[in-house]
Amino acid sequence: MKTPFASMSDDLTNENSHFNRLLILPSQRDHYQGFLNASVVLVEYGHYQCPQCKEVHQLIQEVHQNFSARFPDENWISFVFRHFIDEHSVYPQAQKAAETVEAAAAQGQFWQMHNMLFTHQEALGNGYLVEYANRLELDICQFLQDLSQQVHVDRINQDIEGGLESGVTTAPALFVNGIRYQDRWNFEDLMAVIIAAANSAP
Repeated sequence: MKTPFASMSDDLTNENSHFNRLLILPSQRDHYQGFLNASVVLVEYGHYQCPQCKEVHQLIQEVHQNFSARFPDENWISFVFRHFIDEHSVYPQAQKAAETVEAAAAQGQFWQMHNMLFTHQEALGNGYLVEYANRLELDICQFLQDLSQQVHVDRINQDIEGGLESGVTTAPALFVNGIRYQDRWNFEDLMAVIIAAANSAP
């Protein structure tokens, strides 16, 4: 699908590098917004305690809002979030936050909890996580059981392993139509890469 940005046809950089390609393609198992067959699919590997991941979260929201405002009836862009927590992470609450969002996902509230955790990134202690679950009116007994039994750890580990296969070593990492984003984390640079990807989409 071509976009109205035909004048901007810059190629994505480093396309031929193995470690700049997404090896685990987006699928129905993912948490995603939009449609998986969109012209541009963004896949982020991140976690909820990382300050730069919060900045990328805000940046992607800005990009998504820009596209939605300009092309409200078009299927230009979608977004996939995958967990990535370094085994030597200096963020002690990242794992529990990931399990929290997956417990919310089991009750149909992934994106609501995803946004909640980034909004309140400075408060990810266990008591706060339960408070956020209460705010979303989750079944607290089921939520706490999922956390205590680590029901969703395998799912989180699958995301991490997939990221490692694609050369991800730390969060955040972003792929645009399967190619690793290497530019600066700002609106202008990301939009330029997205537009180039949209123009080269079939």
